[in-house]
Amino acid sequence: MTAPRTLFDKVWDAHVVHQEPGAPAILYIDLHLIHEVTSPQAFALLERRGLTVRRPDRTVATMDHSTPTVALDLALADPQARAQLQALERNTTRYGIRLYHLGHPERGIVHVLGPELGLTQPGKTIVCGDSHTSTHGAFGALAFGIGTTQVAHVLATQTLLMRKPKAMRVTFTGRLQPGVTAKDMILALIARYGTGMGRGYVLEYAGEAVRSLDMAGRMTLANMSIEAGARAGMIAPDDTTFEYLAGREFAPQGPAWERALAYWRSLPTDEGATFDREVTLDVRDLEPMITYGTTPGMAIPVTGRVPTPAETRDPAQRRLLEKALAYMGLRPGQPILGQKIDLVFIGSCTNGRLEDLRQAARVLRGRRVAPGVRLVVVPGSETVRRQAEAEGLAQVFREAGAEWRYAGCSLCIAMNGDRVPAGHYAVSTSNRNFEGRQGPGARTLLASPLTAAASAVEGRVADPRRYLAA
Repeated sequence: MTAPRTLFDKVWDAHVVHQEPGAPAILYIDLHLIHEVTSPQAFALLERRGLTVRRPDRTVATMDHSTPTVALDLALADPQARAQLQALERNTTRYGIRLYHLGHPERGIVHVLGPELGLTQPGKTIVCGDSHTSTHGAFGALAFGIGTTQVAHVLATQTLLMRKPKAMRVTFTGRLQPGVTAKDMILALIARYGTGMGRGYVLEYAGEAVRSLDMAGRMTLANMSIEAGARAGMIAPDDTTFEYLAGREFAPQGPAWERALAYWRSLPTDEGATFDREVTLDVRDLEPMITYGTTPGMAIPVTGRVPTPAETRDPAQRRLLEKALAYMGLRPGQPILGQKIDLVFIGSCTNGRLEDLRQAARVLRGRRVAPGVRLVVVPGSETVRRQAEAEGLAQVFREAGAEWRYAGCSLCIAMNGDRVPAGHYAVSTSNRNFEGRQGPGARTLLASPLTAAASAVEGRVADPRRYLAA
């Protein structure tokens, strides 16, 4: 009788091609996602070495990071972005790789596109030259970001050299209160345990609060695993997962669906399986969260106050806090509620799905964006864009005074013409608030779509719960 295994163990074991004692494993990769930013150098490396793409049918490309979102017009991209996009088109044509190009009706951010098309499935190994590949772990896949040289290695061999990480179970107990979302869960987790909590680990999210989330919420959790320092984040597949995948373009069909279901149902962690570490967070009293500093771990409830460096015992942490507050222009001890803002961004691979837009529209319906504040809403894919327009969500955004855009990474990464001006405050539903992430000198406060929308209405950091009670 085999010993009980974790979800991570099961997926890992099924993909080890070869393992020498003391050496990295050769891991088979089921799905390789690529985009225009990290792939040109990888393809150039293949060309220099006279190599080809081993399994073009297991590689899927999309244009997302560098694409303009004001219009589907390559001429609007800056020269570097345009060169990246053109290179991706040449390389995918040359090697016979499926490309969701700028004008494709299903194009979108790589980590929105994969699940939406049913390419992302339980039990798969999925890699991409992008740190937020962990998103796909919401389906019970082992998904993680890789570097440019590794992108070339996967293209050439469909495998990857990797040492097995440790496993950590993160259990969220209790049920969320109205106005509190998956984004608040992950920000609270990182705030409590730190941005290094997951270093060297694959996280498995479990507990009542996780099971009650829809797939969009689960993807938000898994997406930000990297912000906790983890290699990947995973959630065991269940009926919610299967209902999401059923009927999608690349999901199994007919008898193959029944076979897939049987395998997927075998993946959840066995009773009695052990983890290298376990942490727990009770969400019953969790409030909407927002960041105040320059890492996702610098987060507090919207009703909280900015920490005071003098009260921080660790000298290194005190210096980091002092530096962050100087960059952010915030005062120690000030309430974060009511902090004036200039811009709100709703979108990204963290919170650019239809469910996220529904949350924002719930707050914005019948209201207007505060004078002097820009609200930029960017769907995660063109499919999401069409669905939002069909549901009337886009009209809600426009009537509120928002800019309704085409799909793309947009203000998450500020390399596509969309930037937050220096010194301006942006409430953002994206995943990173590092210095300069949304533009040189930009001051980013991460939050959920609900909190972002409420803040847009008030022109300052706001508590979304008062709008949901109305």
